[in-house]
Parts: sequence; C-alpha cells; structure tokens
Amino acid sequence: MRKGGATFVALFFWRNHMQKIAVIVAGGSGQRMGASIPKQFLLLNRKPLLYHTLYSFLHTWDDLSVILVLPEEHFETGRAIVADLQAANRVTLTKGGDSRFQSVKNGLALIHHPSVVFVHDGVRCLVSSDLIRRCYEQTLRMGSAVPAVAATDSIRIVQEGKHQVTDRNNVRIIQTPQTFLSEWLVPAFDRPYEESFTDEATVVEASGREVHLIEGDYNNIKITRPADLLVAEQILASISQK
Repeated sequence: MRKGGATFVALFFWRNHMQKIAVIVAGGSGQRMGASIPKQFLLLNRKPLLYHTLYSFLHTWDDLSVILVLPEEHFETGRAIVADLQAANRVTLTKGGDSRFQSVKNGLALIHHPSVVFVHDGVRCLVSSDLIRRCYEQTLRMGSAVPAVAATDSIRIVQEGKHQVTDRNNVRIIQTPQTFLSEWLVPAFDRPYEESFTDEATVVEASGREVHLIEGDYNNIKITRPADLLVAEQILASISQK
C-alpha cells in the first residue's frame, strides 16, 4: 500500500474509533429566573429544559454518550428525565462543583479514552444537531470548535468609569457546545482555577493551545431569565412549522 493510502486508512481508523462524549453542565440555581426550582428543570413544551438539551445530543448519534453534571440533591430528578428519554445506558450522572470550572473538571474525570468532547450548558436547550455535527467535524480537523455568533447590538467597552464604542464587527458572542479533542481538554483542566477562566476555551488557551471558532446559531440561546423562556417557545413553534 502506498504511503498516502496507509495514511488515509490510519486517519479513517482513528476517526471511527474516537468516542463522542457530551459533558452537559446543569448546575444552575434559577435565581435570575425567580423560580423555586433550578432553571434546568423548568418546563418548555411540557418537558424540562434539560430534556430538550439531552434529546438533541442523544439523537444526533447513536454512539454518543453523555456525562450529566448535576447538584447531588437533584440526581433523582435527573434520573427521571433520563428515564423519560430511555437513555439510562448512555447517560452517567456526576456531582457538580462550587464553580463551573470544577463542575466541568468533575465531568472530565470520567473520560479515560480518546474522545471528541462537547461541553455544553444544560440550559442551551435549542442546540441543533447541525451545530453539534459541525463542531465534531471541525474538531477532528483542527482540535477544537467553539461556536460564536456576530454581535448585533452596538458595543461599548467600559474601563475605569469611562466607555468608548468598539467595532461590533470584531466582536463575537461565544456559545456552547465548546468542543475539543480529549487530549487537549482533559490535561488543560489539570490546573488550579483562575478568575480568567470564563469558559472551556480560556482554560485550553491557558494550556498553550490555539482555540478555533466556528459559526454558531442565533437560536442556540441560553435560558437565564423569564423572557428567554418565552423566546425559546417561539423558536420551537417556528421550527415545528417548517
């Protein structure tokens, strides 16, 4: 076999033996929602937000597994949602930490094989299979895929009590699933937390890796306030009409 053919076979074998793992972080308290229950359990079309999130990943590939990071006191609720999805054999629950960084780290501790790892906010419940697949494909090529959309509002930077306008064409709003090869992501989290770690991309960058953006999806909103839930209902209604 020629060298080029051998390389193709090796890449094909590597690609098809990489596990797909989604670390779904759902540790929110719901304070900004003014709700009595954590926001990931609020209902959207009669199903918890977390149900929709899990559904999107589980139905993108049959061979994708999920590590669901939850507060320990909400494990039973999480198990009930997983049972409703008939996915108990594909979802592993683990306890969240005191910060997002620690929660993600707890999830990554369960990854022991070469994988493409998606880290996703549990309340980004409208994530599409198309975005998930595009993140996967780019990560295989480039090592990472961080979804981002262009800013649509005017942007001002505030520093030391003063502010100035900046070109919004140079601004990107970051989303999830932030996706990486496990050989990039898992070692990157083997460090103490720093205030500059606002997401997985900043942790990976601190390890010396270059992070690559990918076009996100404006429908991929994060539910943090009551108005977001109304917008999500409208988006779901528009999708169902197509």
